[in-house]
Amino acid sequence: MRIAIIGGGPAGLYFAILMKRDRPDAEVVVVERNRADDTFGFGVVFSDQTLAAFETADPPSYRAITDAFAYWDDIEIHAKGAVTRIPGNGFCGCSRRELLMLLQDRARGLGVDLRFRDTAIPEDFPGFDLIVGADGINSAIRTRDAAHFRPHTDLRPNRFAWMGSTRPFDAFTFFFKETPFGIFIAHCYQYAPEASTWVLETDPETFDRAGLDVMSEEQSAYFLEGIFAEELQGHRLTTNRSLWRQFPMIRCEHWVKGNIVLLGDAKATAHFSIGSGTKLAMEDAIALHGAMLAGGDVATCLHRFETARREDVEKTQHAADVSLVWFEQVKRFWHMDATRFAFGVMTRSKSITWENLALRAPDFVREVQDAFGPGGHAPMFQPFSLRGMTVPNRVVVSSMCQYSAQDGLPGDWHLMHYGARAVGGAGLLFTEMTCPSADARITHGCAGLWNDAQQAQWTRIVDFCHTHSQARIALQLGHAGRKGATKLMWDGMDRPLEQGAWPILAASAIPYYPDSQIPRAMTREDMDRITGDFVAATRRGIACGFDMLELHCAHGYLLASLLSPLTNHRDDDYGGSIENRLRYPLEVFAAMRAEWPRERPMSVRISATDWADGGITDAETLAIARAFAAAGVDLMDVSTGQTVADAAPLYGRMFQVPWADMIRNEAGIATMCVGSITSADQVNTILAAGRADLVALARPHLADPAFTLHAAAQYGEKAVTVPPPYEYGRQALFRTVAREQEDLMALKRKARPKPSLPTFARPRAAE
Repeated sequence: MRIAIIGGGPAGLYFAILMKRDRPDAEVVVVERNRADDTFGFGVVFSDQTLAAFETADPPSYRAITDAFAYWDDIEIHAKGAVTRIPGNGFCGCSRRELLMLLQDRARGLGVDLRFRDTAIPEDFPGFDLIVGADGINSAIRTRDAAHFRPHTDLRPNRFAWMGSTRPFDAFTFFFKETPFGIFIAHCYQYAPEASTWVLETDPETFDRAGLDVMSEEQSAYFLEGIFAEELQGHRLTTNRSLWRQFPMIRCEHWVKGNIVLLGDAKATAHFSIGSGTKLAMEDAIALHGAMLAGGDVATCLHRFETARREDVEKTQHAADVSLVWFEQVKRFWHMDATRFAFGVMTRSKSITWENLALRAPDFVREVQDAFGPGGHAPMFQPFSLRGMTVPNRVVVSSMCQYSAQDGLPGDWHLMHYGARAVGGAGLLFTEMTCPSADARITHGCAGLWNDAQQAQWTRIVDFCHTHSQARIALQLGHAGRKGATKLMWDGMDRPLEQGAWPILAASAIPYYPDSQIPRAMTREDMDRITGDFVAATRRGIACGFDMLELHCAHGYLLASLLSPLTNHRDDDYGGSIENRLRYPLEVFAAMRAEWPRERPMSVRISATDWADGGITDAETLAIARAFAAAGVDLMDVSTGQTVADAAPLYGRMFQVPWADMIRNEAGIATMCVGSITSADQVNTILAAGRADLVALARPHLADPAFTLHAAAQYGEKAVTVPPPYEYGRQALFRTVAREQEDLMALKRKARPKPSLPTFARPRAAE
């Protein structure tokens, strides 16, 4: 077999090593355009988990790498005049040049043909079976066949430069430095004796104010020595092509073309803030090697590689995306106290969570818990107040349409649904979208509140929840708009009814699907009538005894269709600018707020992004939130999407939280987040990091009505109560969970300790 690898970085060299080791008869050529010892960075960093993968893949190179690595266990965060140290992380640093030399030596020893100062292209290797494009972030191979590989590059706004120093470190260290220009960030770690990497980062506004755009490499290093004089402790910053740049997040639709495959940064990049660039590259090499050895022709092997590897790469890129955005938005979190801020740094990528930190750094988590609220409770079990309403904990049963009403009348199903979840310990329950009139419904199965019978049934449900639990219950009112007169969810969500449909209206006469009923554009008379319906339903909600009221302005329903430019094409006072598009939803809210008792809170649910080109912007979302806050809203219920049928959401864990975070920390308004939140661990992580004030869960509550009670047992939170007939069950649950946790800790104590690795880091000063 003949293999040509274009690019002599870690990805190309490591793949060459693995293939030549296991296929010694293969011809393996590595060509690199630079000299053997050229390198433009300083250090690289790997986690314990990554090193374990290297040990399995090739023990000799693993031993060579770890013999040259500096090892540290702690992360240290310097911010807001405080130093926070978090143990239990396990990282290693190594000189990038040293890593390349080690891999080159291993490759030569196996018989790999290494060629430097060679600008070969795939056409220079006729007759070769496999050509690997490992030519880095500026890949010429990817560029020349861009029409096939279909790369997408997201050039991020922050500016950064890689520099070095002789200052030693005994922890991976973050410095956040507030200056008259803005906030500068330094990501620092030691990688060799008297050698450390300093990645300097700042936002574009700070970059411009500081004048860095007109400074030379040497001038910017001198400037930053002044900014970080205290942190450098008398050491200097060194440069090595330390040019200011913007990070390109690269994704390719295809990685393979014929017998050519992209590897490492050529196919996908991951932001330096999670230290995964070289990790991804070398793990790519491991995956490609495994695919090649699994058998079949080259085409089969390359298809196997791309199919199996893509998910792991995209997960890493997603974590990197979330992490880099956190650093881009660091000003958003600067108002927090130092402990909560440090928790946000640690959990920024979603890879590290509350429970994860509780295992590795229990003292730090206790500090975060104390900073969050009194009583030694985990964040999700801290009470929260809005006006005169206090909920006993931060767990919310999200609004979930049941499609089980008859002529808008909730029945025994609804009593069971809400009652079971109230008894299960949740602090707050939201009703499904409840319609103020028959023609406001989504489906025939939607609940309503426009007549006395419906009011009586809702009163029965509210009374049950109040009598048998500590839960508060909120009424969500909404109008379906152009998504009305559709089938039950399980018969075809948002698909038009074939029989029994009623006329529908919306901001503009735009159908949801091409074959959907075309709505009539609302007139002023329609607006007046609908506002009256909402007010009448509000009065009924007061009579029912609901603790809170929410206006539904999300998911493409009537009021959402006013807010989004994708669905509002009006040319009157209710179309065009965001101020005009907000006008009618604000009218409805103001009319409801005027009726609703002053001591009871109100919330508004919005879609903070449409997940579609030309949709609502972050600036408009903030304007919407601020306008509702000025009108008297107490909480923004932040969802996303469902505005248009061709939306393309980026699903994932907690995928909608960033918008709740944005509104809370930029607009200063209490928020509730929703969306693929599945565990108590995630709830605590979101709350402790200050990304929302309440956390709503839907599907987890469908599977487990006692979600909150089970979480209380997990955390030993005995304040969560149940009705007297269930008390023995609660006690048994707590005992069972406590025994399971004791058994788990015993197993961990028996686990083999982590092997000792060499370290260049200086010891910590004596306490």
